[in-house]
Amino acid sequence: MARPVEFEYEEVLQNAMEQFWKEGFEASSVQKLLDATVINRGTLYNSFGDKDTFFKSCVARYNNQLGAIIESTLGDKNLKADKAIAAFFDKAVISVPAKQRTLGCLLVNTVCESIVWNADIQKLLRESLNTLRKALLARTKEMEKSRTLAKGVKADMAADILMTLYSGLNVSARAGKAPKVLVDQLGFTLKALSK
Repeated sequence: MARPVEFEYEEVLQNAMEQFWKEGFEASSVQKLLDATVINRGTLYNSFGDKDTFFKSCVARYNNQLGAIIESTLGDKNLKADKAIAAFFDKAVISVPAKQRTLGCLLVNTVCESIVWNADIQKLLRESLNTLRKALLARTKEMEKSRTLAKGVKADMAADILMTLYSGLNVSARAGKAPKVLVDQLGFTLKALSK
């Protein structure tokens, strides 16, 4: 009689997500995923599917974590728009533990990888990043309405600039830039976007 599979699903998913996050999709071989999750090949395929499917599950997990940050900052209607934006960047990039900060963002890292040729994963990444853009755009629209955006800056442009900043800060963090440098870059950009 076969033994029942014994593993903690969420723990396996978290460990796999961290492996993809640290080394990227291409470099995360099935063997590296097995080593990171401490499950066997049969369990991986039976419980999580192939590598692409496993990665998509990990991205969904990452999106849930990022979504919680978005909700607690950009979604906080008690914060003025500019403060909510600053709070998001602080909580998502700057004030995270050093180990996590040096990983950057799983979504941004993957966009920078050659994996973007895969249409399904490319679509998933676009949708994931668009969720963040929508939340930023809602706040930049508030700034536009209250006339607190800099002259000549529209809400859409401001949201795009903030998305570029998000990518850039994550790449800078991954490259080892100190939190103070990230804070200065954030402050400069927010000042440039505001009246």
